[in-house]
Amino acid sequence: MTCLYICLSVIHVFAQTREHGRTGEFNILDFGATRDTMMVHTKAINEAIESCYRQGGGRVVIPPGKFKTGTIFLKDNVELHLDNGACLYASEDYADFPIQPRAAYRSLKDAGGWSALIYAVGARNIAVTGKGVIDGRGKGRKGRVGGVPGDADGRPRNILFISCKGVRISGISMRNSALWNQHYLDCEDVIVEHIHVFNHCNGNNDGIDIDGCRRFILSDSVIDSDDDGIVLKSTGLAPCEDVVINNCIVSSFANAIKCGTESTGGYKNIVISNCIVKPSCNKGDRIIKSTPSGITAISLEVVDGGIMDGVSIDNIVIEGTECPLYVRLANRGRKYIDEAPVPPIGKMRNIQISNVTAYDTGNFCSSITGIPGGEIENIYLSNVRFLNKGGLVAGNCRTANDMQGKRHDTAGNVFRDQYWSSHREVKEDEKGYPQPTVWGNLPSYGLFIRNVRSIAVDNATFQSEKPDPRIPVIAVNVGNLSLDRIQVNDISSAGVLLDNVRTADVDRRLRKSGK
Repeated sequence: MTCLYICLSVIHVFAQTREHGRTGEFNILDFGATRDTMMVHTKAINEAIESCYRQGGGRVVIPPGKFKTGTIFLKDNVELHLDNGACLYASEDYADFPIQPRAAYRSLKDAGGWSALIYAVGARNIAVTGKGVIDGRGKGRKGRVGGVPGDADGRPRNILFISCKGVRISGISMRNSALWNQHYLDCEDVIVEHIHVFNHCNGNNDGIDIDGCRRFILSDSVIDSDDDGIVLKSTGLAPCEDVVINNCIVSSFANAIKCGTESTGGYKNIVISNCIVKPSCNKGDRIIKSTPSGITAISLEVVDGGIMDGVSIDNIVIEGTECPLYVRLANRGRKYIDEAPVPPIGKMRNIQISNVTAYDTGNFCSSITGIPGGEIENIYLSNVRFLNKGGLVAGNCRTANDMQGKRHDTAGNVFRDQYWSSHREVKEDEKGYPQPTVWGNLPSYGLFIRNVRSIAVDNATFQSEKPDPRIPVIAVNVGNLSLDRIQVNDISSAGVLLDNVRTADVDRRLRKSGK
């Protein structure tokens, strides 16, 4: 019912948008643009948008051809339409991408100012559509001289919309952003559909970042990115709320579908369904030095305060990532702006994950972990099947001292054949970066549960392609635990290790008490 309400609400917004007097088309060639690839067409494109805006709205057309440009400012009731064969590509000159002033809505990412190829703040009823291409030409582009380091260093995004309402992105292809590909910050009533993203040319090359948005639908899209693929986050006070992600194919060398890491405003009513996670089509150089199939398929993280409440994930197929599922509540406690108070430990509750099939995955065990004083509440897994590669040997375990702080070997590959011999060696690391690489191979191969108030797992299969000496499921510091209809590699010898589990309803064939 919630998903239907969101869909109908957003469709209603766009029905109103199409009726809002979009009476004309404005071709950029009529405003001085040419097909001269040496020329920068920023002025012509922005004049076409301004003319369209002043006449009440309409469509600005990018015809077939290649057009170099700097920042394009989208305005109320304007649709930027890229014809089939059209390509908007970024100028190499930072002078064509002036830093924009901080918006009224503050974000962790505004420290170095904003920069984008297509940019809008506070706009209403805007769209980017068509069969054309947006190319950020971001390969090798460095941050601005004297700028803020990291992912706020002034490199331009392909699309950046802040505090906009009534947004439609449809049909286009996007590639080669210098930073995040598309960033929707504090926006409402957004539809992103039928897009194709290939983003493998620079650091922080996310596919799409949905940041503190309300009533947002992403559907029927293919996203292939070097860094995180589909990312929900909250870098300011606004929550991600009423978000639907459906019918997408996602590839990433990092995390394919992720909530986090930034969680200031929290997450509420998130539905993710009918998606495929698979290895990237990019067989060339990787910016993210992980395995070619990526680190995690599904990551849910609250580490900077905020509340995650009401998440439904259903009907997901996962091929080849190191870790199928990573759920983490911790206390990094990063402030979203310098003058903000340090956030308290957040909350995670009411999460349902069902009908997930993961195969040919690595040996990073799926995990659901809180911290002492920050326990995850009411999480339910049903009809899940995780099949990892296995092949680990008990004789080559690493000690805590050996593995601490070392995520990769000299070739950049995560350790594949070594694991923690005891769950007591796995540090809480509540201030660390939330990602399975921090722990490496856990002492269980199916599911590692720690600091959870209530969890139920029903009809789950945890198996390995090759022998794996680890325990299938470990549960530590759990209030209420239910494990029903669980299949593992060898039910006669392996089991479930329970440590400080207050109430447990576990199939007796699986129970293994121990420390």
